[in-house]
Amino acid sequence: MARGISRIVRGDRVRVIRGNHREVEGTVLRVLRKSNRVVVQGVNMRKRHSKPSQANPEGGIITFEAPIHISNVMLIEPASGEASRIRLRVEPDGLKERIAVKTGNPIPRNVS
Repeated sequence: MARGISRIVRGDRVRVIRGNHREVEGTVLRVLRKSNRVVVQGVNMRKRHSKPSQANPEGGIITFEAPIHISNVMLIEPASGEASRIRLRVEPDGLKERIAVKTGNPIPRNVS
């Protein structure tokens, strides 16, 4: 995949296909295009210890989702609920549309 090109966008439902969190499904919170990574809700949870500060006077342990590589996730098709690869189809009027490879159904972009 070329640098910065992604067929997965924020708000998509994805399934992790490799790594410690294999077969876990979640929603994409952020897409980091420069590093080809995504942050998926509830996947790759990390803990960081923080000192007390003005913003967080208690300090303590902060839990957050760390990014994973975009090649380790597959988009879940909303109609069938199955994970599928994605193909882009360019309409004659220049509009790009995401198509599920397994079924051939178009996948709508989430407006959020």
